[in-house]
Formats: sequence, C-alpha cells, structure tokens
Amino acid sequence: MKNFPLNLSFKIVALAPQISLTDANGRLLFYVKQKLFKLKEAITVYADESQSQPLYYINANKILDFSAAYTFTDTNGNTIGSVRRQGMKSLWKSHYAIHNHADIHILTIREANPWIKVLDSLVGEVPVLNLFTGYFLHPSYHITREGDTPEIIIEKQAAFFEGKFTIEKPGNISEKEELPVLLSIIMMVLLERNRG
Repeated sequence: MKNFPLNLSFKIVALAPQISLTDANGRLLFYVKQKLFKLKEAITVYADESQSQPLYYINANKILDFSAAYTFTDTNGNTIGSVRRQGMKSLWKSHYAIHNHADIHILTIREANPWIKVLDSLVGEVPVLNLFTGYFLHPSYHITREGDTPEIIIEKQAAFFEGKFTIEKPGNISEKEELPVLLSIIMMVLLERNRG
C-alpha cells in the first residue's frame, strides 16, 4: 500500500509530457516521459527519472481513438488491468472505466464538476488570461465504485506552467486495486492534459 496523499506533477519539457508520482514522503513511485507523434499510444512507466528501470507498460488498443482502451502490463507481459475512456459520456463530463487483470470493471473515474471544463475553454480563448487558467481553474476527479462515494479523490492544485495534483484515499481500495488505479490516473492526466 502506498503512503497517501500522493502528489503527481505534470510538465512539458522540450514538448514531451513528463509525469512524476511521489508518495507523502516525497519518494518517487513512477516516472513517465511520453514520446511524441505516436499514432498508437505506447507508454513506459519507470521507477526512476533516468528511465533505466522500466516497471510497467501502457498500450492503446486502437490508433487515435476517442474511446480507446489502455492496457497495463508488467515487464514480464502479465496484464495488470486497463482503463477505457467512455467516449460519448466524456463529452460533457470526463468518464473512465477501470478494469482489473481479468477485464472486470472495478472502479470508475468521473470528473466532479464539468462546468470547470466549460469555463476553462471559454477563458482559454481570452489572450493573456489563458496563461492563468491553470492557476485558478482546478478540475477534480472522483474514483468510485457503484455509488457516488469516492474511494480516491484527485484534485488539481494551483500552479503555473505545470500541472500539480494531489491524490487522496478516503475510501478502502485494496492493495490489488491500487496499481491499476494509479496507472489509470497517469493515463487520464495524459489524456486530459489540454485542460486546466
């Protein structure tokens, strides 16, 4: 089990998106540097920033698809789980289904307030103001089971020129569920990176 709250930082360095996920003590858990200009997503999750220790792989099942599934595997090729963006449902409110290693739906990621997306889009069109949207517009996401009670809460924090998220665990996800959930969060942040 990870030491929550976790912190995720998202930066774009030399046009390549980079994500660092650290625990409450500042220990690096995962590092991702996304390769640009790929028609079909293939992401490696590393244990270190030097990218010498691969831990997991995230691969899309389709080329540039709004509702693609992203499968998580370990370095031995064993399936850990997957996340699927729910295409039409995500037009108004971001919506992702998390599946376990047996492809059984276990949890759902939903945007808490879709009006933030609308406001972000409007303000993002105003010159100068668009530079500050990441500082005052903070989307948040809830990971839930059947009802609306969040097991995990992901909240964007105020930051210039990068995305910073805090990941809290008010619920009781199991240790087995934790890994596909964290990999799903990383994939969601990459897919939603043009927001806020």
